[in-house]
Amino acid sequence: MTTNNEESRPKRQFFSANNERHAAPKRNYGNERRPNQEEYRSAGKPYNRPYDRQSSDRYYDRQPSERSYNRNWENAPQGNNYGNQEGAPRKRRPRVGERTVPQRRGPGANQGSRSWGGPSQQRSGQTTMGPGGKKLKKKKPFKQIKYKENADPNAPIRLNKYLANAGVCSRREADEFIAAGVVKVNGEVVTELGTKITRADEVMFHNQPVRLESKVYVLLNKPKGFVTTTDDPENRKTVMELVKSACSERIYPVGRLDRATTGVLLLTNDGDLASKLTHPKYEKRKIYQVWLDKPVTMEHMQAIADGIELEDGEIHADAISYVTEEDLTQVGIEIHSGKNRVVRRIFEKLGYRVLKLDRVYFAGLTKKKLSRGKWRYLSEQEVNMLRMGAFD
Repeated sequence: MTTNNEESRPKRQFFSANNERHAAPKRNYGNERRPNQEEYRSAGKPYNRPYDRQSSDRYYDRQPSERSYNRNWENAPQGNNYGNQEGAPRKRRPRVGERTVPQRRGPGANQGSRSWGGPSQQRSGQTTMGPGGKKLKKKKPFKQIKYKENADPNAPIRLNKYLANAGVCSRREADEFIAAGVVKVNGEVVTELGTKITRADEVMFHNQPVRLESKVYVLLNKPKGFVTTTDDPENRKTVMELVKSACSERIYPVGRLDRATTGVLLLTNDGDLASKLTHPKYEKRKIYQVWLDKPVTMEHMQAIADGIELEDGEIHADAISYVTEEDLTQVGIEIHSGKNRVVRRIFEKLGYRVLKLDRVYFAGLTKKKLSRGKWRYLSEQEVNMLRMGAFD
């Protein structure tokens, strides 16, 4: 018969920092793990008080180099690894079998000058740990593209256009400023409208030198609820708020999209290119995806292709088709006209209500890999194609 006494149980062996061998004392399984009082008395160690959880916490808070099974508990330092400050948080004593997590070290530890809880000091290109242990790459900021310009410095240019291209004002406002006598060319006041200059001339506006801005081309995937204008008198949200970080130059939208319409929108300060993309004679192609309140009949699809008479004239689609054969409420329509709200008016004329309208293509530009509300710079190749008129 086995008896539950000290002699019948095997004793575990421990080694201290000085390689002294010690026998494991008898355990009391009803309380927390702690040394036996009789063992401490026999070893000549002072132990004349009951178990104190706080003293135990202070003991475990010491650095590994200070831990020893022969340490006198009465002389344990009154502090913790956060610093010997009163009121500092104490570490909880780990339970048996509990996995401990190493504490993060502050600026005073041997981890350089890295600080925790403040702004990240990581260099670009480094990876960070996201939720679930996934590695996340730190995104690099957009770098503005400098486009090549083949303009002849001696080619004549109208003064109002020069001021508009410099980002001073619009052409109409420039004519007003010229007539008011606040514009000088080579030191002389110019008040005659239609005056032509060269890029080599010195232009002053309100006694401040004017320089032509570098061209900027920004493609935006417009979200719903934003007005396509540079300034709204009703103080509604405009698309300029979405691209305000793109550049310091004065850019403006090319064409327009309704407040409720989403999709491809180009913004630039290149007036010549903007006029080519919006003027009716250039007939730049636009493709829209339309969501309607009911299925569109084949008769109405054919009528739109043949031409619909609207209040401002007849309009017809260059191409129209269902997006999928299963859902006849979604239609794709290709059109060249730049009339105001022309797509919505076509379907309203036939008794449909447009639930959603998204422009997916404009003059060769698409919103591929561009999330809603995000923008990007056009590539050098895209700009050259637009300038050459390669996109229909």
